Amino acid sequence: MRENTPVAIPQTFIQELLNRVDVVDVVGRYVQLKKGGANLMGLCPFHGEKSPSFSVSPSKQFYHCFGCGANGNAIGFLMEHAGMSFIEAVKDLAQQTGMQVPEDEASPQDRERAAQERQKQATLTSVLEKAAQAYQKDLRGAQRAIDYLKGRGLSGQIAKTFGLGYAPEGWRHLAGVFPDYQEPLLVESGLVIEHADEKDASGQAKRYDRFRDRIMFPIRNVKGECIGFGGRVLDKGEPKYLNSPETPVFSKGRELYGLFEARTAIRNAGYALVTEGYMDVVALAQLGFANAVATLGTACTPDHVQKLFRFTDAVVFSFDGDAAGRRAARKALDAALPLATDLRSVRFLFLPTEHDPDSFIREHGAEAFAERVKEAVPLSRFLLESATADCDMATAEGRARMASQARPLWTALPDGALKRQLIGEIADAVALDTQDLLQLWQAPVRGAPRAEAPRSRTSGRDGSPVDNRHRGEATAHRPAHQGYGSAPRPAARRLPGQRRGIASRADRAVGLLLANAHAWDTLSADDHHRLGLLDAPHGPVFAWLEAQLHEHGAQPWAALREALRGHEHEAYVCAQVEQATAGNDAQTELAELAGVMQLLRRDFLEAEARTLADRVAAGDTAALEEYRRVNALLQALLSGSPV
Repeated sequence: MRENTPVAIPQTFIQELLNRVDVVDVVGRYVQLKKGGANLMGLCPFHGEKSPSFSVSPSKQFYHCFGCGANGNAIGFLMEHAGMSFIEAVKDLAQQTGMQVPEDEASPQDRERAAQERQKQATLTSVLEKAAQAYQKDLRGAQRAIDYLKGRGLSGQIAKTFGLGYAPEGWRHLAGVFPDYQEPLLVESGLVIEHADEKDASGQAKRYDRFRDRIMFPIRNVKGECIGFGGRVLDKGEPKYLNSPETPVFSKGRELYGLFEARTAIRNAGYALVTEGYMDVVALAQLGFANAVATLGTACTPDHVQKLFRFTDAVVFSFDGDAAGRRAARKALDAALPLATDLRSVRFLFLPTEHDPDSFIREHGAEAFAERVKEAVPLSRFLLESATADCDMATAEGRARMASQARPLWTALPDGALKRQLIGEIADAVALDTQDLLQLWQAPVRGAPRAEAPRSRTSGRDGSPVDNRHRGEATAHRPAHQGYGSAPRPAARRLPGQRRGIASRADRAVGLLLANAHAWDTLSADDHHRLGLLDAPHGPVFAWLEAQLHEHGAQPWAALREALRGHEHEAYVCAQVEQATAGNDAQTELAELAGVMQLLRRDFLEAEARTLADRVAAGDTAALEEYRRVNALLQALLSGSPV
């Protein structure tokens, strides 16, 4: 997953929250589920499929897709499917259950203000949703607006998918939608403009609708709540597009149009396509590219890019090939650079100046556009092109200018293989040795070739601590359908006399015991001791499980999953639980655990017997009695007697 549990939210609260939440209800808000034995089944929201392979277990409070491997609990589902951060998911579930998220460092006054702000936000989204429904209803009776949309090639179905509407002509149309046109929330939501210095006949400040005679595009957050609008004129007029103003629920620098509608398509396509306008998004969805989103009349920001990386590791920016398109692409490059880890892909698609994505597909077809996407310019090449802008590379002066322009771009990249390769390419382009260029910039990088001893891996170019927050983001934001099994698994060291069978059986025991933590107390003290002595990752995981049980008692896997967040062996444990529980019920898992433990006991005793036998053979007479005891236990186990 993506981020560690914040200190301000105690683990006990997370566990209590997961005990109160039903994952079936959470998933059911987004996926149609039907009873299928002990579990519920539905079409997986993380990959396209026609036959249900997505299972939700009411008993385990866990979901699992047998097709793509997606799995997790209620919090994980909101993070992966709805694109929420961990804190957003916890707060969303807490609100549903009536729980108050503890904020240890906040004063009572701060908590009260936060509660009031949340209530205001919920009220504002309700007001905006009511307006959206009214605009949709008005569209059905506005033939001129319908003709405009049909003229743009849009179907009624695609208009319904995006909730398109129409704001009629007239200064106070919303007065017929809301009982009190003087309600302050109408101004706070951006639906109504108020001129405090102008009074009407009753002495009140003059008000009028912000959106008039425009096609309305509802803007939704990742939870599907209406947070604002974009309005397009039908005929000639300025501005061509009019957006909602900044409000407590809407910020243009953080939101992307169409992201809520495009979530599943982004995962299926494997990338997000960022365009420049509302109509591009809707038209592309109609033409087979439902993975498109758009910025909201503002330049692309790091928040936009970060939000996209919650859903995919690949982003393609599509811009016109004219000067304005190049400027927009450069701003997108600046926003993407700090997040461009080695496991992410950022590319730039430049269409001919006479085309936008909509017109290009209609003239050349979807396959031609898909081919253009494949040929999009990689971030590394666009970085070099941007650095060489207005530089005569045939002259020393031009190369010097290029070196100066490349420096902030290269510096913004996170440390990794891409950054190290690019320093060599930039150095070659400016006809300098890598070390000379770094010395010129006075910014040697961690891991870059250098004559002196390498700098500490935790210090920056000036010797100060490095902010490593982005180091793990590519793994943390991996789409859920890749599953935890795709993460590198820590290797277990084998000691002399320890067979591979112990490691593989211990893997299975990890998965079965974490999925059925209550079974830990059915094992003997010797079992606990021996499991805890295994090499990493097994021993430390079993020790962690025992500590959890001592502190919190037996917990379902859904709660243990959250307690694991940020743990050294988090990915390994999740992979083992997924493999051990796929398609099994609890009774089957417990029966398998009993068998696995018997084999492990045999392995442990055989290993002890071999070690003791070697000591006896070496003349250690004190080991003989212990060897006899261990061998007797082994024989009893092999004969089927309890050990």
